[in-house]
Amino acid sequence: MVIDKGKSPQRSRLAVAGARAATESIYSTGSITDRVGNVLFRSLLLLGMGFALLGLASILIWALVEGAPRLDLNLIVEGPSTITPETAGYRGAILGSLYVIGGVVLFIVPVGVGAAIYLEEYADKTRWWNRAIEVNIQNLAAVPSIVFGILGLAFIVRGPLSLGFVAAAGSLTLSLLVLPTIILSAREAIKAVPSSTRLGSLGLGATQWQTIWHHVLPGALPGILTGLILAVSRAIGEAAPLLLVGAVTFVTFDPSFWEGNYSVLPVQIFNYAGRPQEEFRVLAAAGVILMLAVLLSMNSFAIWLRNHYENKNRK
Repeated sequence: MVIDKGKSPQRSRLAVAGARAATESIYSTGSITDRVGNVLFRSLLLLGMGFALLGLASILIWALVEGAPRLDLNLIVEGPSTITPETAGYRGAILGSLYVIGGVVLFIVPVGVGAAIYLEEYADKTRWWNRAIEVNIQNLAAVPSIVFGILGLAFIVRGPLSLGFVAAAGSLTLSLLVLPTIILSAREAIKAVPSSTRLGSLGLGATQWQTIWHHVLPGALPGILTGLILAVSRAIGEAAPLLLVGAVTFVTFDPSFWEGNYSVLPVQIFNYAGRPQEEFRVLAAAGVILMLAVLLSMNSFAIWLRNHYENKNRK
């Protein structure tokens, strides 16, 4: 067989030119109307993003300026008080938030990741119940948070579980709220692991579970941690569902997970902001900065953990 070496570069150039022309035909603007539409669409996107960032920056600057006189150690170590508002703090609310968020993490990681593994690795997509589960999970991700508060009040606080108005009830309610987020993100992370990894492991004689545990999950861990960051970020700022499951009390003692009343940072800020005294309003503004610091600390740890496993996977 004779290979004409002179025609090969020409065919390559023609193929490259054809691919470039096809790509440019998709993304290029064919008329003045299309170019104007693209410019207007891009301008609207930048305008919306600018308004969002401006609003967020305005809130943070206002909270920082307004709450600056109360950004001291008492803000963390002291509990709420109506007698001495100038030295009152968020100690009980900080502990309540840590209890609630800790319970959320302990619940959603095994349940959410387990559900994602089943749906991606074991579930038969042709069965109607598996398709029904997928559709319900996607729909639950868009349900308003107040609906989960009503669900928690009916089934966790008073219903079959009857836990009462304790931090465990708030933790389970928030877990149901953010569970679809962790399931969807974990499924995408597991799906992104190359199938060659699975086939190679199975070809060497490993079982399916050994393949998942030793190869798929370590590869998907950075994506799962990203979903966990999003879920915890949403949970720590939620107040509406917790208002229905007991976190409205003005708690002056350290809360417990299974018994006694509790409060969390968003609800405590809401309580302080609704009081007429000026000292409480300053305390509420300082609480916004405190909650932001707690959120950034938890997210920073999760981001460090994700980057650690990303670097480990690259090696």
